[in-house]
Amino acid sequence: MSKYSPWIALVVAGLWIAANSLMPDNAPEDFQLAAFGKLPVLSDGRNKPFDTIARNALVIIHGRQTLRLENGTRIDAKRWLADVLFNAPVADEYPLFVIHHPDVLGMFGWEQHDRKYFRYTELIPFLEKIDTQGQQAQAVESARRTPFQTAIHNLRNSLILYQRLKNSLRPEVTQGFFDEITQFSRAIPAGMAAMARREKGESFNRREFEFFVGLAARFQTMGEMANILPVPPAPESRGPRGEWISVGASLLQAIPTGKIDEVTKIYAQVGDAYHDGKPEVFNGEIQKLTGWMSRNEPGATNHAAYEFLFNHLAPFYQAMGLYVFAFLLVCGSWLGNDRRLGVAAFAVLILALVVHTFGLGFRMFLQGRPPVTNLYSSAVFIGWATVIIGLILEKIYKDGIGSACAAVIGFLTLIIAHHLASGGDTLEMLQAVLDTNIWLATHVVTITIGYSAMYLAGALAIIYIVRGVFTSTLTKDAVQSLTRMTYGVICFATLFSFVGTVLGGIWADQSWGRFWGWDPKENGAILIVLWCAIILHARWGGFIRSRGLMVMALFGNVITSFSWFGVNMLGIGLHSYGFMNKAVPWLAGFMLSQLALMTIASLPLERWKSFRNG
Repeated sequence: MSKYSPWIALVVAGLWIAANSLMPDNAPEDFQLAAFGKLPVLSDGRNKPFDTIARNALVIIHGRQTLRLENGTRIDAKRWLADVLFNAPVADEYPLFVIHHPDVLGMFGWEQHDRKYFRYTELIPFLEKIDTQGQQAQAVESARRTPFQTAIHNLRNSLILYQRLKNSLRPEVTQGFFDEITQFSRAIPAGMAAMARREKGESFNRREFEFFVGLAARFQTMGEMANILPVPPAPESRGPRGEWISVGASLLQAIPTGKIDEVTKIYAQVGDAYHDGKPEVFNGEIQKLTGWMSRNEPGATNHAAYEFLFNHLAPFYQAMGLYVFAFLLVCGSWLGNDRRLGVAAFAVLILALVVHTFGLGFRMFLQGRPPVTNLYSSAVFIGWATVIIGLILEKIYKDGIGSACAAVIGFLTLIIAHHLASGGDTLEMLQAVLDTNIWLATHVVTITIGYSAMYLAGALAIIYIVRGVFTSTLTKDAVQSLTRMTYGVICFATLFSFVGTVLGGIWADQSWGRFWGWDPKENGAILIVLWCAIILHARWGGFIRSRGLMVMALFGNVITSFSWFGVNMLGIGLHSYGFMNKAVPWLAGFMLSQLALMTIASLPLERWKSFRNG
């Protein structure tokens, strides 16, 4: 292999990053949807760009950030959201909603088949039935729902989100929204006068009254349904009391003065232009709106632009590809006994860590918080910390094992994070109990580093057992090397798990008035500390040697998984923030796999391929 292998690997990795970062949008060239995607709005308690709204909503409803139409064409999230907001009849025909549970299909009289995506128009006859069944499922605790209840509950929530999006910026059905709000503005004086006469019992113009009241009721319904608040506070009302509002609420606020907010009028023209297929008008109004936001809401505009850039760069997706590439290079170095490929793998891992760190830092910048704020960010951080520890081990031992563990765990944790993102906004507002940067930066980060170390110890144990049982490569030197690495990592995990648990108790004392309350999450944390202590004492006392250490490290994977994910599966306790039914079988499967490996490791050494002749 060439001595230039590390440089070649870095060039290939750099081309991978460039290809994904510079990939053009799939949006039509005539409509400037990228500029639309950068506009700031308020949703779910925080400012975000339309691009984030689109990606999150499409993931929640469809399970992906792109939509494949029945003719095979793919459209991106921004294009889909523009159709939903401004051209609902077209969006209603997209195969969007996921239905694969046979009982849900049976409820509609449909047979189960390969098709699992359905159009909104197909579901219209069953909306009332879905709502009734979904409400019944919602009354059941998430941890106790049957698969059917979970499926119908998710379908109902997806339909509600879709309907709210359709009525956020303009009524679902309108011939021309700008003309409609113009007529409303002109009708306000006569309508208010008619209302006043009616209240006094005097004669009034019924046509003017009904026209005005009908539009006001229409806009009130829009305001109540809106999922997006795109109208910032007026310049004169900025300050502690200034709030972003919906288009419907903005129109109702115009009643006393008869003057409609400038942003509301521009959004009406944007929607009409998109609906009527007039890209020149659409682009001009988007440019006008961008300028208005930049002048009047520079903070929100800049934040939205940064978040749009983060979404486009997708650093964690880039890092996943690099981790896979690094692992393949490690395998190549082992198979070909070529140290230069191992060096190349180490170089690619460094680049992957840089990209991973960039993504982690960018998230912290966008959220203004320490790195771990929810389950999604904990997966990202655990992978990041594990990669660092693995690279340190590789630098010390130079046998490819540290690189392999770093690549595998880095990839797997980002895959876990990717699936956790299906719940929606990963930069969501914090749970009230977590709303303190001091403890997020100390307790949560410290104990999460402890999780990282435990998983790394478990990964080293897996390598030890797989190599020993199924191959003849577990030499005496390899045994000593893996044992030292695992022991050192467990010592590291003990320290951080213990300190993190103590810091958590101090936080609980300040937040809830008690240091310890036997909450499931607290029990999981102390289990990790106790198991680490048991491993170390068993090692110091001579009760276990290399194989025993590895078996106990494998069970550490089980305990850590319970503490990290398992308590959320219980659906109870003060720390249960992210229950996901979909994660239950995966968690159970992982735990069973570790128990199976422990059983294999317990086979007599003469059954191990590496020790048959030794």
